[in-house]
Amino acid sequence: MAQIYQKSYYNGKIIDFKFANLSIASSAVLYGLSVYTVFHATKDGLVFRLPEHFKRLQDSAKIIGIDMPTGFDYDNFLHIIKTLYKENKPNKDVFFRATIHVDELVAGTRSRGVHSQLSIFMYDAEPIVPRNGARLKTSLWRRIPDNAIPSRAKVNGAYVNSVLARQDAIDSGYDDCIFLDMAGHVCELSAANIFLVRDDVLITPDTSSDLLEGINRRTILELAHNEGITTQVRSVDLTELYIADEVFMSGTSAFVTSVKEIDARKVTIRREGVAARLSSLHEQVLKGQVKQYEKWITSL
Repeated sequence: MAQIYQKSYYNGKIIDFKFANLSIASSAVLYGLSVYTVFHATKDGLVFRLPEHFKRLQDSAKIIGIDMPTGFDYDNFLHIIKTLYKENKPNKDVFFRATIHVDELVAGTRSRGVHSQLSIFMYDAEPIVPRNGARLKTSLWRRIPDNAIPSRAKVNGAYVNSVLARQDAIDSGYDDCIFLDMAGHVCELSAANIFLVRDDVLITPDTSSDLLEGINRRTILELAHNEGITTQVRSVDLTELYIADEVFMSGTSAFVTSVKEIDARKVTIRREGVAARLSSLHEQVLKGQVKQYEKWITSL
């Protein structure tokens, strides 16, 4: 388990993590009525695409109909992140998890006109899948359709879907799952987007396939375009993954990681392939080492 740092933000102030607690009668606990985002920061205090993560938090709340906490704006958000970073003094890369919880007590099944609260905590930036190649299993559970729980919103309660699917994969000896939508098209993993390469073309499912519009997904598409790699965003069939030249995933907690097996079928990991190329570039960008992409970095 990743180390969680001592200082966190809750109820409008910096407090010890152990005291940042929600009531068992809150809507966040009773109904999973919270939305969140997770973003990466280096040990040197460089945060990746922070404004986009702030906007996703806002957008998720807007989609679900959660009223934003009082005084919640980007400048205040940035100030909290800077303060937390300085208080915790990390000596390694970390993740920040920022969540808007509906903490109204016994409010019933509604989201508007109820009190919400921002929480933020930090933990070690440990990947959720093996970086030397992940083994994936197609899930027996289908991805929740967008017209049931919106895929564009990172809703805490919706992640029961991911837990069911990933636990099934783990129980079967795999690292993670592949979700299919109700039409049988490839969506994503439990908490990462998926890419494949066929004939030097980079392909990823489009947003009509009930997937999260990942910030790192968008990053990979932008990096690939700027590197002269042909890209396609379209529906993807499961059997395309079986015969792909390469398969990899992207996400804040998954980084850019190659896949070496899907449903007991081997997938080639190419040392000089598209995945390796984009993974290396992505890592350099996270560390603020590529001038072209310095616009994506916020210094704490």
